Amino acid sequence: MFDKEAFLRLLREDEEFRYAVLGLLGLDEVFKRLEKNTRAVAALQRVVSRHTKALEEHTRAIEAMQKTLEEHSRAIAAMQKALEEHSKVLEEHSRVLERHSRAIESLQKAVEEHSRAIMSLQQAVDAQSAAIRELAAKMNALGTRWGVVAEEAFRESVKYLVEDLLGAYKAKKWTYYDAEGLVYGHPSVVEADLLVRDGEHILVEFKSSADRADVGELYKLGTLYERVIGVKPKLLLVSPAVRKRAAELAKELGIEIRGEVVE
Repeated sequence: MFDKEAFLRLLREDEEFRYAVLGLLGLDEVFKRLEKNTRAVAALQRVVSRHTKALEEHTRAIEAMQKTLEEHSRAIAAMQKALEEHSKVLEEHSRVLERHSRAIESLQKAVEEHSRAIMSLQQAVDAQSAAIRELAAKMNALGTRWGVVAEEAFRESVKYLVEDLLGAYKAKKWTYYDAEGLVYGHPSVVEADLLVRDGEHILVEFKSSADRADVGELYKLGTLYERVIGVKPKLLLVSPAVRKRAAELAKELGIEIRGEVVE
C-alpha cells in the first residue's frame, strides 16, 4: 500500500530522491535553471546593493558639496554686500575730502586776499606816514626860514594842522597833469597836499610868504581838483607871513588862512 507521508518526507529531505522524481516528471532541468537564475538574481541583488550603497555615498557627497556651495554662495554674497558698503563709505569719504579740499582752497584764497589787504594797508600807512612827515617838514622849513617857530600865530597853525587835522584826516599827495594850463597858464604838472576824511577833501598849500597870487593859484588848483575828482575841496593856505590883501582875497574866495597876517 502507498505511504503518502513517507513520500512527501523523502521529497523534503532527500535531494537525490527529489531530483529522481523530477527527472521522472521531466522537471529537473526547469528546477536547475530556476536555481541558476535564483543564484544569478541573488548575485545581481548583491551588485545592486553595492551600487545602491555607492549611490547613497555619492548622494551624501553631492549633498555635502551642495551645502558647501550654498555656504560659499552666502559668503560671496556677504562679501559683495560688504564691498558695496565699503564702496559707499569710500565714495562718502571722497565727497568729504573734496569738500575739505574746496574749503582749504577757499581758506587759502582768503589768506592770500587778507595778505594782499594787509600789504595794501601797510602801503597806505607808509604813504600816510610819509605825507605827515612831509607836511611837518614843510611846517618846520617855513618856521626856520622866518625864525618864527616860537611865534604864537605860527605855533597855533602848527597845532591846528598836526593835532586837529592830521589826527582825523588821511594825508595824501595829489599829482595831476594840467593839460589846459588852468593853474599856471600853461600845461604843467601840479601837486598839492591832500587831507581826506569821510568824503571831505582839504587841499593844503604851504608858502614861506603868501600874497594875492598865491591865493589865486590855490583857488585855481581847487577848481581843477573839483573838475578832475568830482569833489569840491576845502582850501587851506599855511604861511608864517600872509599879506593883508591876500587874506582879504582868501576870505572872498572861501579859502582858510593859517599864519600871521602882515601889511
